[in-house]
Amino acid sequence: MTRVDGQRCVVIGVGNEYRRDDGFGPAVVARLAELRAADPRLASVELRASDGEPTRLLDLWTGTDLAVVVDAVRDGADHGGHRYELVLDELAELADGVTSSHGVSLGSTVELGRALGRLPRRLVVLAVGAAEFGFGAGLSPEVAEAVDPVVARVRELVG
Repeated sequence: MTRVDGQRCVVIGVGNEYRRDDGFGPAVVARLAELRAADPRLASVELRASDGEPTRLLDLWTGTDLAVVVDAVRDGADHGGHRYELVLDELAELADGVTSSHGVSLGSTVELGRALGRLPRRLVVLAVGAAEFGFGAGLSPEVAEAVDPVVARVRELVG
């Protein structure tokens, strides 16, 4: 899909909505989809959900001018809801302190994409610290409160 200014943009919500806070990424994408009709900035933005498997992420962001990845992370904090924003060059440090709740870290996926020449021109990760990854639907209250601010940030980035 192409934006009005000719740039291709994708927002990827990483996670599993049936693993509590891990559903944060898909929840943000779902909210953006609800707002699309009323927000011209979102009209031509691709909205995708992913389980975070590296080759699927590479397929979703390859050839884009801007890829925004939204995910829940294990940050070691006692409470959820802390928001992070990382850009491409900062992702190499991601594995050291803030890690994805998925088997392969996002930092490792970025390094694979770099080696294969399959990175977007600009990659921004919007993440929220989370603690509840057990089976079940629904975000913890702290993580649910982060959905609207992250949606607002995505709208700024794609605008």
